[in-house]
Amino acid sequence: MKFLLSSFFILFFATLPLLADDSLVEPKLFAALGMTKSQKASPIPTDSGVFLYDTVNERWRRFGPTIQQVNSLSTDPSNPENIFLACGNGIVRSQDNGKTWRMVTGWRESDITKIVIDPSNGKNVYAASAWGVTISRDGGDSWSAANEGLVEKFSNSIVVDHLNPKRLLVATTAGLFVSYDSAETWEQIPTTPKIAILGLGRNKADPNIWIAGTEGNGVILSSDNGKTWQSTAPGLSTANIYGVTTDPFNGENLAAGGWGTGIWISTDGGKSWKNRGKELPSQNITATTFDYAQSGRLWASTFEEGTFYSDDMGVTWRSDDVVVPGATGSILGAYVNDLGFISVKK
Repeated sequence: MKFLLSSFFILFFATLPLLADDSLVEPKLFAALGMTKSQKASPIPTDSGVFLYDTVNERWRRFGPTIQQVNSLSTDPSNPENIFLACGNGIVRSQDNGKTWRMVTGWRESDITKIVIDPSNGKNVYAASAWGVTISRDGGDSWSAANEGLVEKFSNSIVVDHLNPKRLLVATTAGLFVSYDSAETWEQIPTTPKIAILGLGRNKADPNIWIAGTEGNGVILSSDNGKTWQSTAPGLSTANIYGVTTDPFNGENLAAGGWGTGIWISTDGGKSWKNRGKELPSQNITATTFDYAQSGRLWASTFEEGTFYSDDMGVTWRSDDVVVPGATGSILGAYVNDLGFISVKK
């Protein structure tokens, strides 16, 4: 365990350039929301947007603009004041740590599902969308399509290899594709099923481990840095898996969940799996993530029934779906499109 912890911090901070003393960052859990079931009939989506989790007060706080469909977000590792939101109507950017925001894409870019930033060069920004991969080479000022080699364009996720930032993997409706030239060209990874990949993640403690959720084929796993992939979690073999995650402190810990499945957990690198979500109020899981700040904590969002965490690998679950007084909107009963961690300025 000491080796895994050391490996995690070496890899995590190796992706961040040295920052000035007054620019120290900390990992923060975010929830990217669609509407909640309590949303009233109104053109103003009061229950949508992004919330950050306040670990001190154990409360959720609204962050950023109230946008009806936020699918994910990311911060620039070299300058965490630059924050990007992946939204249904395009990409929204802040350059002042979330104080002000503006849309940086035009009518050609929409239905953005995921956005990631090159850890070695914050000018390179990559977005997955219903229309393929969209890239920026100037930090988000301009955008262009980057779909050469993709069989199908609809993409649910994209990940930059933090050890080799020219290499990216993208999850499409025709399987997984890899680029070795910063998304200029793509080629299919032949060992993955040629079906829709719904979620994709890479482990920080052990970078050889990648995990993906599929449509109708459960979970697939790679233990050789994404080169070859195999099916895992037989109990989920026919399920639609929307949430997949690996423990940044321990590469042996994996979790997956989808529609009607609850949360399944492996503590041996995918050799065996256990259903640990039976006590959750809904078995429909929309997103899940291991905690990057607290070792051993797992988060899971259920469809319209709340977001929960477990500190004992899913044996018991607790909910802090509460928003601080005065905050606009609520995470209660939300459709959470993505859970994850961003580096924010303290």
